[in-house]
Order: sequence, then structure tokens, then C-alpha cells
Amino acid sequence: MSVAGDFYQFIDGAFIKIEHALTENLSVADSFFVDNGSSRALDRHFHRFASSVSDREPKSLLDAFLEAAKNLIPKSGEQFPRLEYREHQPAGERLFLRLRTAPERTEFATLWSSDEKDPRVTPKIKGPDLSACQRLRRAANLRGADEAVILSPFGYIADGALSSIMWWEGETLVAPDDSTDWLPSITRELAFELARQAGFQTLQRAAKPEELAHCEIWSLSALQGIRGVSSWGEIPVGPARFLQPFRKRLAMLSAPIS
Repeated sequence: MSVAGDFYQFIDGAFIKIEHALTENLSVADSFFVDNGSSRALDRHFHRFASSVSDREPKSLLDAFLEAAKNLIPKSGEQFPRLEYREHQPAGERLFLRLRTAPERTEFATLWSSDEKDPRVTPKIKGPDLSACQRLRRAANLRGADEAVILSPFGYIADGALSSIMWWEGETLVAPDDSTDWLPSITRELAFELARQAGFQTLQRAAKPEELAHCEIWSLSALQGIRGVSSWGEIPVGPARFLQPFRKRLAMLSAPIS
């Protein structure tokens, strides 16, 4: 498998491997982590992807694509497949699957607050802004951080470039509310559910990075699961009290792909 992954196009009910690159931006994309044939909340990833394109493609075609994708995903090793929809392709040839070996996964991450205007055009749909978000992450990397944090025009936390941001205020798990633009995150959704099941309070509210001083902060994604934030510029980050129990609970949600 190449660094960019093996690329397949879904045509007439079957995947055809293609070797050439496509230059247009993604219309919709959804990635998920697979560990030796098991994945976490795969049905939610499939539903999110299908919901984003259901007004453009028949349900029968989407169902066939998703079922075929499950069969093609390798059942050994750590994988990070990506479902893709490219609306500029001919009708009936717009669905793609990219099979990739999973990148490095770590327990902790460092954050950098982006100092530029939010570059996303469609922040509620995963795919069209992927290139812009990857560029933001590279900007964070150049500054010695793992992830960039996108802020609203008023300085409130919106999202990570390729992750969601959550934090703990005492015994309450908190995430940005709808006053800022954040991508609907399945891992954020699961973290909230796990917290409520364990008897913790959950909250959504607008917050600026400096308001999180001494809080336990998380960066979440389908690839990394829950990562603790070890530093965020000049913000003093609190100890990771809840990280390990929640990482274990999240891992227990993984189930074989069938």
C-alpha cells in the first residue's frame, strides 16, 4: 500500500482500482480507524457519510457502496480508510474508497491557536475543507504543535483543524456550543455519551482558550480517539485525571466489521 493509500472507484456495483490522482476538491469524506478488522461506531460514520450525499445519490447505490467497502477493508493491521464522494465525476462514478495504513497514534497532543480567519467554507460537512484544514495543521506543526485550533471572529473555540476540542470543568465534560462552527464529531458524541453513562455532567458553552487555564483538555478524532492536551501555548494545562479511564471505555466500543 502506498503512502497515499490504494484508491478505488465504485462503478456498476464493484470497486475498480485507479492509479491516477484526481485534482478536484472532495465533496464529502469520512475516515475511520480500523484495528485488526474492528472499528468504533462504524455505523455512525457510514450514516454521516450517506446523509451528506443522500440528496444526490440513490439509497440503493449508497448501500451497495458501503457494503462493498466493508468487504474490501483489510482485516489485519491498523488501517485508516476514507470514504469519498466527488460530485464533479460523471453520474454513477462519484463514489470512492481510499485504503490507507493508519498514521502514528499518540496519547497526548500539543495545540496552537490559529491566528488567521477560519478558512472553512462548509464547516458542517466533512470533505470540502479538508485541504484547508490540513494546511492549518501544517502551520501548527511549523510552530512545534501537533494541532491547530480554529477560533471564531470573537476568539471563541470552534474546532481543531482535524479534531474536536473538549475539556473538563471540575466534574463536567464541556465542548463548544452552537455559537461557533464545529464539525459534527462522532468521537465527541461518544465521549459525551460515555460521560453521562458514568454519571458525569456534560455541557456545551462558548469559551475562549484562556478560560481553559488549569482544565484537563482533550483533542478528539476518529484516528486518535481521545488524546490529552499536554500544552497549549501560554495556557497552563491541568492534569489528565480522566484521560485513561475514558480512553479505555472508548476502546471497548470497537467491534468487528461485518
